[in-house]
Order: sequence, then C-alpha cells, then structure tokens
Amino acid sequence: MIVPFGHVLLLAGALFGLGVFCAVARRNLIMIVLGVEIMLNAASIAFIGAAARWQSMEGQAFVLFILAVAATEVSIGLAIIVYAFRRTGSFDPAAYNLMKAGDAMQSFERRGPQ
Repeated sequence: MIVPFGHVLLLAGALFGLGVFCAVARRNLIMIVLGVEIMLNAASIAFIGAAARWQSMEGQAFVLFILAVAATEVSIGLAIIVYAFRRTGSFDPAAYNLMKAGDAMQSFERRGPQ
C-alpha cells in the first residue's frame, strides 16, 4: 500500500508545527534543541515523500545532508548547553548573559591571560 503524498506532507507539517511549538513555548534549552531536531526530521520526511513521489534521488541526498547538519547541531548545541549550565546552574535561557561581549571581556580581565 502506497501512502498518498498529501498524507506525507500532512505528517511532515504536523511534526514541523510540533517542533516549532516545542522550541518556542518551552523555557528549557534542551527542549529548544529537541524542537529543532523535530523540525529537521519533519523536513526529512517531506524530502523522502517528495523523492518517492517524483522518483528522484535528490530528496534522499538532501536527507543525508539534513542528518549531517542535525548531528552537528546536536553535538555543538549540547556542548554549549553543558558549558552554560556549569556556569549558571540553570537551563533557563533567560538566565544567560553569556553571549554579551562585555561579560566575556570582564571575565577575561579578572582572570588574566593564561
């Protein structure tokens, strides 16, 4: 039984919407990263459905690229989250001022060059 292309796009759209909700509505950095991963998987489902619909390999090639981007995003994102948690003790994005240049420079000036 072949799944209609409209159903595949409906599933991908629902997953993408769920990922957007998870990334926007939560106040937790891990949930934000999880929401972005759900959105990338929804895009992968849409590309696979389109590749099956039009019998082309480009959709599958895009999925491999998306998987590489997702793996990179998870590894770098979780490393940043672990660093930020060790520094502040919280997963709440509102608690972070780590991206301000002044904060980094003040921290460097207090410690001095190493």
